[in-house]
Amino acid sequence: MDNNTAIIVDNVSKSYRLYKKHADRVKETLSPFRKKYHRRFNALSNISFDVKDGESLGIIGRNGSGKSTLLQIISGVLNPTEGSVTVNGKTSALLELGAGFNPEFTGRENVYLNASILGFTDAEISKRTDDILDFAGIGEFFDQPLKTYSSGMKIRLAFSLMAHMDSDILIVDEALAVGDVYFVQKCMRWIKAFQTTGVLLLVTHNLVALRNLCDRAIWLDNGKMIQEGSPKAVGDAYLEFCLKDHQDDITGKDSPGDSQYEIESVRSMDKIPRQPKKFVDQRVKFLNHTQYRNDIKIFQFDPARSSFGKGGAKIIDVELRDSESDKPLSFVVGGELVKLVIKCRAESSLFQPIVGFFCTNSQGQELFVDNTYLLYRDKGLTFEKGDVFCGTFEFQMPLLPAGDYSISTQIAEGTQTEHVFHHWYHESLIFRSMYSATSLSIIGIPMIDVNIKKM
Repeated sequence: MDNNTAIIVDNVSKSYRLYKKHADRVKETLSPFRKKYHRRFNALSNISFDVKDGESLGIIGRNGSGKSTLLQIISGVLNPTEGSVTVNGKTSALLELGAGFNPEFTGRENVYLNASILGFTDAEISKRTDDILDFAGIGEFFDQPLKTYSSGMKIRLAFSLMAHMDSDILIVDEALAVGDVYFVQKCMRWIKAFQTTGVLLLVTHNLVALRNLCDRAIWLDNGKMIQEGSPKAVGDAYLEFCLKDHQDDITGKDSPGDSQYEIESVRSMDKIPRQPKKFVDQRVKFLNHTQYRNDIKIFQFDPARSSFGKGGAKIIDVELRDSESDKPLSFVVGGELVKLVIKCRAESSLFQPIVGFFCTNSQGQELFVDNTYLLYRDKGLTFEKGDVFCGTFEFQMPLLPAGDYSISTQIAEGTQTEHVFHHWYHESLIFRSMYSATSLSIIGIPMIDVNIKKM
């Protein structure tokens, strides 16, 4: 095994025998003619990959795709039916909520039990107990039976225990999905620090976490490896697959009828003006004469970028325009009014088309999202084949920290919950924030007024 390789998964398969009835298992065992009463289910089929020291690998896939089974094999909980796994280093795993804990034992007793299984002496565990309790933040419940814990408290204790086991390899199976936001943020900070020296294997459905935490990703489906590569490439392919799968489920169904209450609610919303009052940030004159001015470079629409969809409509151009002159922008300053114009062409008759977009940063975090559905939901909007139309969104450009950003655009047909994507354009518009006074948040918002005064 290469000294720089932490994990080698070599042609691993895992299969189970499934019986229709419990009695069939006994019949098969006692059958003199070795008659089979089972069918074989392959949870994993011929999975191979390796993980280098210091690398973080993300694993994505639908429920039942084999992700958890793979992690259980790597962590030693399960044995493979075929193939082998080689692990070079001490491993800690957070696989299931409360896995390995005894509900009758207190939190403290469970810490001692699990740590001793990992080879720690009572003296070594005692040195870590205060730090484990402090990180978990469960207070007096530490000495109460685990059966009295909420799901969030269990995950706090489990993660805190894992974080203090001096591991080389960390395996996390979506467990943080049940934690409260403050504890999740604490865990994320700890994971970021751990990644500077350790190996991370992360199962997640969160594509933002995948891009933010992982160096590489694999996608499993029905126990097979579908794709391996960068988190962005694998995540985009998986997203496309999931959306197509969802579309196939609803294609051909009649659009669900809107209730009278829902229609009246939308009509009342139509009476609310969407255009905000224009205002001036009093600091703009100062900022625009310093290095803090938020200069944002806009790159032109690239029709060759990755896209997918059913093809009933096509996005043919995307521009960010000046709100007053309606001219395309090559540069914009954060805080200015702009128009996002998404130009489309109907390739077939369209009923209730929805034009939308979402803006993300380089880590894949969604900054803002909108679409046209609510304002046109009860208007019976239609386009015929060959019609060219635009979806337009006017807004105040947020203040963006320095870095790269993108806008992905979509045109769909249907409702907010059940729709068919005719064209989904990945990163159809790219822009780069060159300078900014905003550095401590994901985005900044132009202020109407800022002051400090004695009350």
